[in-house]
Amino acid sequence: MPSKSQAKAVIPIERIASCIYLIHREKVMLDSDLADLYGVETRILNQSVTRNIHRFPPEFAFQLSQEEFHLISQIVISKSGRGGRRKLPWVFTEHGVAMLSSVLRSKRAIQINISIIKTFVRMREMLATHKDLARKVEKHDKEIAVLYDSLQKLLAPPKSSKRQIGYIRQKE
Repeated sequence: MPSKSQAKAVIPIERIASCIYLIHREKVMLDSDLADLYGVETRILNQSVTRNIHRFPPEFAFQLSQEEFHLISQIVISKSGRGGRRKLPWVFTEHGVAMLSSVLRSKRAIQINISIIKTFVRMREMLATHKDLARKVEKHDKEIAVLYDSLQKLLAPPKSSKRQIGYIRQKE
């Protein structure tokens, strides 16, 4: 049976998935969402990242541009209640989230990281399943179209191949 601290740290996969966005063709999480999940202030998370910036190459974490932040802020409403942010947010890829566990060393951070990584993996599996399903449906669509054409030909009334009996009167 899990302890109280373990049970408290478990976060529903749906909650984590709702914090994953697609930016630069990468699935990423905002620093503020991660800080909320870890139970720390966003500035503390960002301080830890900047102090260990060598652990976060651009494919792990990057700061949003002003335009990107404006676009995403249309979706994400400021949670701070103080009127927004002073600095542009960091976003973290799956690898960046994994690297956060080496920077944020609390037990909660480790448990949350495990949940987040499982969510990324689950999303990847679901996407792969949907792609396979789409390929199968496309293949079956072609086969169904051939069957449909064949059935239409079979169900169509037969063309009369009989010759007309009698005289054909020619017009004068």
